[in-house]
Amino acid sequence: MKKSFAIAFTLFLNLLCVFTAQAEDPYPSSSISLIVANPPGGAADLNARILAEPLGTVLKQAIVVQNKPGIGGALGTAYVANAKPNGYTLAMSLSSVVVHPEAERISGRKPQYELNQLEPIALISSDPMIILVKTESPFKTLEDLIKAAKADPGKYNYSSSGNFGPIHLSVEMLAYQAGVKFTQVPFGGGGPSLLALLGGQVDFTTAAPGVAAAQIASGKVRPLAVSSAKRISAFPDVPSYREAGYDAQYYIWAGIYAPKGTPAPIVMTLRNALKEAVKSPQFTSGFQKQNIIMDYRDAPEFEKFAQEDGKRMLTLLKAIGKID
Repeated sequence: MKKSFAIAFTLFLNLLCVFTAQAEDPYPSSSISLIVANPPGGAADLNARILAEPLGTVLKQAIVVQNKPGIGGALGTAYVANAKPNGYTLAMSLSSVVVHPEAERISGRKPQYELNQLEPIALISSDPMIILVKTESPFKTLEDLIKAAKADPGKYNYSSSGNFGPIHLSVEMLAYQAGVKFTQVPFGGGGPSLLALLGGQVDFTTAAPGVAAAQIASGKVRPLAVSSAKRISAFPDVPSYREAGYDAQYYIWAGIYAPKGTPAPIVMTLRNALKEAVKSPQFTSGFQKQNIIMDYRDAPEFEKFAQEDGKRMLTLLKAIGKID
């Protein structure tokens, strides 16, 4: 009996040692899920897939990109917001992450998440949106489109990634400044939205440069304008909203968030890893090939940037009003 007890006690101590060792494993000790709250093919997906390998190299663990689309990105963001705050579930979020909660309240719905449930880690990129039409379109310039919309309010439609997403907001900001009305046709993400244009289902759309570049190069679509304050180097012949006479700017930015409550040492590990990953040749060449504009900002600067952008977007949200 004593011998059996001794064996059992020894096994217990061995198991305890194993569990203790596992609990004290340095972070990260297993793969990390990077959640993209949008379908494949959009701006968030491109950012995530370019970042995954260099970040994994720095952290010495695999970064697994997972697409969890729905409600314009709110479902996937809520998934991360409610995940265990242990550093193993992160979000690659777009600029719409800061406006979704307030947009839902304006529309009389309960938000899927609140921004204070997320811990900012780093900003990765900041791109303007490009207005695109099919090459067969009668609209040759942005002014052609605006004149047509003024003559027939609501007649001309555009595909979007969903209510209050980057496409919706970038178009409505222009419409607000130009005093025109377009009709939004929501799709499940930036990729499906562009496919809707290519399929002739809508009159126009907008897309980030990384998403639009291949279609522009193929000659299937024609760019009319970019939503930045000035022209961008990737498309020097395409005028900006402001250059066309409209005081409107919109940038689709992409950044990394963790669930709020993630331990400070883990947050610092992620911040330092991202700072190193974005300097890698693999990352920078990936962004260059996809015409994505890198805009790295560490957590404090990222949080300030997102808050300021959110305040600016709130004005637009109130102008748009309730969306059913």
